[in-house]
Amino acid sequence: MKILTGNDLKTGDVVWWTGYDWSRHVSDAVPVYDNVTDVIAREIAKRAVSDCYTVEAEKTDDGVLPIHIKEKIRATGPTVRPDLKISPPDPAAGNWVI
Repeated sequence: MKILTGNDLKTGDVVWWTGYDWSRHVSDAVPVYDNVTDVIAREIAKRAVSDCYTVEAEKTDDGVLPIHIKEKIRATGPTVRPDLKISPPDPAAGNWVI
């Protein structure tokens, strides 16, 4: 499956397409299909995000997670400063494993 990612234009945060909006949490991402170029064009025109592109992902027990290590790091935060990691949307869900 493929999911769509980009960077929030106001904050620079990594964001993931939810099917109707953007979320900082990769677990909120939904698969994208043939209409992905339309979504990218519309969202860039709205000046909501920059640098949109699709990434390979897989469904796991923790939700949708990117397959490639670069995107896993983008989804969870820096590897050198654990205090800057992105928390799961539900703190009771536990920590993500890379």
